[in-house]
Amino acid sequence: MNYNIKTLYFSATGTTGKIVKRLAVELSSCFAEHKQITHLDFTLPARRKEIVDFNEDDIVIVGTPVYAGRVPNVLLKYLNSVKSNRSLAIAVVVYGNRNYDDALIELKDILDTNGFNVAAAGAFIGEHSFSDILAKGRPDDLDYNVVKEFANKIYFKLSSGLSTVKVPGHIPYRPYYKPKDKDGNPVDIRKIKPKTNKYCTDCKTCVEVCPVASINYNDPSQLDGICIKCGACIKKCPVNAKYFDNENYLRHKHELEVEFAERRNPELFL
Repeated sequence: MNYNIKTLYFSATGTTGKIVKRLAVELSSCFAEHKQITHLDFTLPARRKEIVDFNEDDIVIVGTPVYAGRVPNVLLKYLNSVKSNRSLAIAVVVYGNRNYDDALIELKDILDTNGFNVAAAGAFIGEHSFSDILAKGRPDDLDYNVVKEFANKIYFKLSSGLSTVKVPGHIPYRPYYKPKDKDGNPVDIRKIKPKTNKYCTDCKTCVEVCPVASINYNDPSQLDGICIKCGACIKKCPVNAKYFDNENYLRHKHELEVEFAERRNPELFL
């Protein structure tokens, strides 16, 4: 099996990248001669302007986070531009311990449509983008043990000449998951934006890590575009200057931390 191992992933707070890159390393180690790994991180906008395609000699590990139970809609245009000539693919989604809903089947469908042959798929858990409590510190050592197991199973499957997989989900896809207000009515938190407190040092870290380039360079307290609630500006701020104060957002965050505190485990499909 003379394959090149490549990754293609979006990872605003780093959790998806950790899973995808570890899987690439573990899969490479399964081969008698370890394969060179090429990483394609399309988290920042500039990388999503590049034309990317793969061929039949590639195994491509494709990873996205789960936002509201689906593949982030801001990524759909780019993902649908990625083409393949019968490349093998491994679809990976990473969610914050609530549920991945239809994200995995949606990612698989995108890859199928773009000419990939999806041989395996997995749903993994990472620390929730809204919280530093929910799935705190994940992926952790237990998750990485599953990643290693997943790599071994993928290698065995490919060695056996098998290269298709079925994943769970609904067709048509279910609507995006919506939080609720105190009366149980659905609320829309898409338009809320992070605030900036007095501790901001104007270091520009938030500007540099925003995956949709919405934070104003001259005044990082201002947003010039949309906020996708990825958590990058909050989690990566060195002085904790970014925060949300919207009532519905905070209620939703608290409910997630309470109702979905029980540890969920990765799910593998081969």
